[in-house]
Amino acid sequence: MTFAITQNCCTDAACVAVCPVNCIHPAPGERDFGTTETLYIDPGACIDCGACADACPVDAVHPVAELTPAQQPYAGINAAYFEGTGQPASEAEADHGPNFHAWGAPSFDRVLPADFAPLRVAIVGTGPAGMYAAEDLLLHTRSEVTLVDRLPAPGGLIRYGVAPDHPATKRIGETFARFHTHPRVRLHLGLDVGTHITADELAAHHDAVIYAVGAASDRRLGIPGEDLPGSIAATTFVAWYNAHPEVAPDAVDLSSDRVVVVGNGNVALDVARILVSDPDSLAGTAIAGHALEELRRSKVREVVLLGRRGPEHAACTGTELLALKNLPGVDLVVDDYDARIGTTIDAAGAAGAAHKAGLFRDVPREAVDWSAPPRAAGGRRRIVFRFHSEPLALHGDGHLRAVRVTSGAGDARGAGEAGEQEIPAGLALRAIGYRGVPQAGLPFDEESGTVPHEGGRVTGRPGTYVVGWIKRGPSGGIGTNRRCAAETVGTLLADAVAGRLPAPTGGARAFRRLARRRR
Repeated sequence: MTFAITQNCCTDAACVAVCPVNCIHPAPGERDFGTTETLYIDPGACIDCGACADACPVDAVHPVAELTPAQQPYAGINAAYFEGTGQPASEAEADHGPNFHAWGAPSFDRVLPADFAPLRVAIVGTGPAGMYAAEDLLLHTRSEVTLVDRLPAPGGLIRYGVAPDHPATKRIGETFARFHTHPRVRLHLGLDVGTHITADELAAHHDAVIYAVGAASDRRLGIPGEDLPGSIAATTFVAWYNAHPEVAPDAVDLSSDRVVVVGNGNVALDVARILVSDPDSLAGTAIAGHALEELRRSKVREVVLLGRRGPEHAACTGTELLALKNLPGVDLVVDDYDARIGTTIDAAGAAGAAHKAGLFRDVPREAVDWSAPPRAAGGRRRIVFRFHSEPLALHGDGHLRAVRVTSGAGDARGAGEAGEQEIPAGLALRAIGYRGVPQAGLPFDEESGTVPHEGGRVTGRPGTYVVGWIKRGPSGGIGTNRRCAAETVGTLLADAVAGRLPAPTGGARAFRRLARRRR
């Protein structure tokens, strides 16, 4: 009996580290590591030891024989990764066999804790990026860590960004939480750098400061009517159902029968799934009480997912799309208004495990009549994927009533022979990505929405570092932050050894007193 990796994979590679036969790929050092949507277990090499399942922080690894009917396709997805893909995944593996890593050249330049005195490091932000950095410092050095978060509860996007019906993904927060009570950690919640204290004050009490503040805003569409009531960011909707303290309980109105979501990434799928799920199935989750009450009153029968490009370029991961196809009481439909859509899906054929468009091959296709009310046969709800279409304007008199979109043949920008069409809707959610915001006292690149840095070292500000989305932009999942944090911490420790860290002028007790006064 072999194991398979399923929907929740966070790609932090904790499973790779414990596998005794190197059957999980891509592993660190292999060419696809950090770019694949998920990791994969080779069914031909797995020895059924279960070490990977024990190590997985998000409960994504299961025995193939125990997969539920909805999870069964993941066994094929895992196996397909190793069929005709040029495995072994690295030249070293080709030389030494699939079960052993090659020995690299010996290195003696590794920074050791004995090379510098214990450091006091402040980390601003308690999401995955910040906590991976804290873990690295606490486990491998004698550093004292001050965790600072402007919100009243720690966790960042694990707490306020993961959908409540993904409890396994939220479970990684328990792994991070064990460091909150570490004897060398001090946790300050509800403390905002830039409001309660300045960046200079924080730096003056620590040897180094790492900013892990993520991307707190959203990208805008830049089209007429975007600010109409009824048009909100998907990030606001996600924060609303996760009880974010900065989003009011009445921020979302679900009195419309149709919702248009601009985008088809994982966040777009999350909000669509929550909108059409049976509220009773959410009652036992961590969903906010006010959100559950509004969902029980909801009149939403249909959610439309707009994608500027074709099905082969859907921004969501294949694993999340596969899970959406098994949502009880919900129909999936592809709007077949453009000949390119069916052609692309049919061409993908049986290669659905390898090509995203192939995952739509068993999804019904129809040319949707948008002038008709949303269909809700038998009390079911539905999600409509509309590809090769983008919003041009939002219309309404005091409140959103319709979204004007590109329609017909033409290029992805609606040029050429493309026409226009209105989709009636009372709520529109833009889910086209997150964006970083300027941090008080730090340089900022407006174009990329990031803090300029070199290997995590903030440009022009000695002793200050960045990690996560504010460092690299809003890309990558939970596990990507482990590698990102390792680079930043490595840069910080190299600076400590070289004597490049400014000496703090205040101590730990002085900072705690300052925080209590200002908060």
